[in-house]
Amino acid sequence: MNPLRSFLLLIFSSTWITSSTAGDHNNFLLCLGSRNTTVSPNSDLIHTPNSASYSFVFQFSIRNTRFNDTAASTRPTAIITPKTISQVQSAVVCARTHDVQVRVRSGGHDFEGMSYVSTSPSSTQPFLLIDLINLRNVAVDVPSKSAWVQAGAVLGEVYHGIASASGTLAFPAGICPTVGVGGHVSGGGYGMLIRKHGIAADNVLDAQLVDARGRVLDRAAMGEDVFWAIRGGGGNTYGVVVSWKIKLVTVPARLTAFTAVRTSEENVTRVFDRFQHVVDKLPDDLSILLTLNTVNSTAKGKLTATMQAVFQGLYVGETETLLGVMEQSFPELELTGQYCREMSWIQSILYFAGYPNNATYDELLDSRSSAPVQFNKVKAKSDYVEAPLPVKVLQGIWKRLYELESGPSFLQIIPHGGMMSRILDSSIPYPHRAGNVYKIQYYAVWSREGKEVEKRYLDWIRRLYEFMTPYVSKNPRGAYVNSRDLDLGRNNLGKTTSYRQARIWGEKYYKHNFERLARAKAAIDPSNFFRNEQSVPPFTG
Repeated sequence: MNPLRSFLLLIFSSTWITSSTAGDHNNFLLCLGSRNTTVSPNSDLIHTPNSASYSFVFQFSIRNTRFNDTAASTRPTAIITPKTISQVQSAVVCARTHDVQVRVRSGGHDFEGMSYVSTSPSSTQPFLLIDLINLRNVAVDVPSKSAWVQAGAVLGEVYHGIASASGTLAFPAGICPTVGVGGHVSGGGYGMLIRKHGIAADNVLDAQLVDARGRVLDRAAMGEDVFWAIRGGGGNTYGVVVSWKIKLVTVPARLTAFTAVRTSEENVTRVFDRFQHVVDKLPDDLSILLTLNTVNSTAKGKLTATMQAVFQGLYVGETETLLGVMEQSFPELELTGQYCREMSWIQSILYFAGYPNNATYDELLDSRSSAPVQFNKVKAKSDYVEAPLPVKVLQGIWKRLYELESGPSFLQIIPHGGMMSRILDSSIPYPHRAGNVYKIQYYAVWSREGKEVEKRYLDWIRRLYEFMTPYVSKNPRGAYVNSRDLDLGRNNLGKTTSYRQARIWGEKYYKHNFERLARAKAAIDPSNFFRNEQSVPPFTG
């Protein structure tokens, strides 16, 4: 029998690992009974290349269009969009039985596409994509200041659920509403409350994990080492996280957000230089995100590209107090009340995501398909800065941004300090804590098609990354796992990747925590069933 057909039949005709509704089960069996001569069961949950729905489902959650048109050999052999956890369990058990690799997609923002494509066209092993898009429930418990959120929910849906339950509770996670909470928390999760409450993975209380044996494990059942590992140790390594129990934090009814833009004509180098000397020393209540790019300018009557620095801040308090802090610590920005707006926490989510001023938070429910900002083709890299960059380096960054003239490629500076410096670097796998001033995200972004265009942008970001080598963290040079970068190294796609081989890239993401991650992997998945190009392999000594 065709292995794929055998695998798909087993998913739906075998006994469920736990009981699902009789209606669902019967529908699957009836569907297979009427289509038993094809490898594409007539179900709205299973999609193969022969299905009319396959391309739509595959592309629907892709946020990096570099991978829209990947070759058939790198795409999943089948996609399942489970509606129940028991269906996830069955898919995992059946895939393992038939030696079909599994990849898991939550929101589709993987910068290297590893959650839904294989980056090695030479690999012939089929893989199943478990797309969690139907597992999106958000259940908030206000008295305990916690919520259970299923891993297929995007951040916009999580935030909407929290705001619907309370006006003074929040979750310290990212500002992009289309990011899936499953992958976001698995790798860390930055947001505008980072200096007050840490990253998203710092605020997880429990989880449900489907392991390689098809068991659903909570924190107590998986054990503290595995629970430690899944909070920042990267996705698709230890099993399928189907839900997180997150800790909600208290915020005032009114916070202050601001945006201040400075350009080359406004001495942007001097302002940035002061910014990097104070950004990690500001009060914990204040986080300032800085975006650097080039834009067209008509200065002196001539259209030219100019450097632009966009300072966006969130202050957990009122405008008047914020202005006093800025006057004392960062007067070079010349922030005044005209740049500031007081708003609720949920309004700040809309504000930083680029929604119009009159948007309501109900629009976050549409964020999976209609968020205002969508990426085109993207290549990302990351660095950690432990001391302010010399002015000559800032000028070197400007020079390299100018190489692309005006356009969507940009750098983003994420502040550290505050709570990030007080959380131990071994508390969760994310190790980049005390001693870091800020993190740099490099983004090459383009829309035009063609290999030559892609090569130009990839070469550009790699040259910029190489230029920054002397000025960023060392031994190892740190990187952020949610900014996946296969330039750092990759595993073999078979089960034979060694711990020694994986250390090449693993210690850049996790530093001294990498060995503990590999030991947790050996405990929960010793056969290395869950794997991809940068998954943590089992520790072998």
